[in-house]
Amino acid sequence: MSEATTQFRSGFACLVGRPNTGKSTLTNALVGRKVAIASSRPQTTRHTVRGIVNRPDAQLVLVDTPGLHKPRTLLGERLNALVLSTLGEVDAVGVCLPADERIGPGDRFLVNEISKVRRRPTVAIVTKSDLVDPSRMVEHLTAVAAMTKDTGVEWDDIVPVSAQDGTRVDLLADLLVGKLPPGPPLYPEGELTDEPEEVLVAELIREAVLEGVREELPHSIAVLVEEMGLREDRPQDRPLLDIYAHLFVERPSQKAIVIGAKGRRLVEVGTTARKQIETLLGTPVYLDLRVKVAKDWQRDPKQLRRLGF
Repeated sequence: MSEATTQFRSGFACLVGRPNTGKSTLTNALVGRKVAIASSRPQTTRHTVRGIVNRPDAQLVLVDTPGLHKPRTLLGERLNALVLSTLGEVDAVGVCLPADERIGPGDRFLVNEISKVRRRPTVAIVTKSDLVDPSRMVEHLTAVAAMTKDTGVEWDDIVPVSAQDGTRVDLLADLLVGKLPPGPPLYPEGELTDEPEEVLVAELIREAVLEGVREELPHSIAVLVEEMGLREDRPQDRPLLDIYAHLFVERPSQKAIVIGAKGRRLVEVGTTARKQIETLLGTPVYLDLRVKVAKDWQRDPKQLRRLGF
């Protein structure tokens, strides 16, 4: 192995936490570009998203996971299983503990689950540090440090960060890189995610739907891209990407909410999603969105498989 390869580090770090603790926003901040959807709604992330941090000295692959929670549906059980299986496959774990929320039973449950997995470097990441004053931050850091007595997990580092204003994001990257083994890059230079474009597109559509909907609706929404491809017979300098996607809800009443009065809500969703997709792919987009009812899909194994869970 060459000296350059010996000095270079590469590997995987998993970001875990309860729902809505800032994991996806932090992933995007570390990567430097949007690769995971972020929303104020809990349980936004439904599968592992790999964001790739390329540096001269390392390649850090971040695995953003769904929020670990007490499941009420088959979907919830599968998401939890996904988180726990991911913990066993990475080189380091970052536990997101938001500064604006007190340490509670959900956090202790999460850290206890981590303690059952093979020992690996574990960093306590105090997210949303920009939302609290210094005295509250000291209180929170003390509570985070005290978790080791209750759970048996030893923190290798405790670091407060803000993905919104960038505070200590670079320091966190340095800490995670330091815990990776020496090795060559795992992905081609410049690649930022290994997510298929259809999955990224579906996620951006779902993100657009999540904004401004009622509290109970987010968990009932799923998006499936049925067809995606460049339109034929277009000039090379004026490409157009056609995307046909279905947006699934569980009840007719939810379908009415998503479509909105005279279809206005769905038009807003389509416009927002199309702009995000064009920014991501760098190509003008024609987006065709249809809303369908898939009754109780979160509890139906057959429908979960069709929707990719």
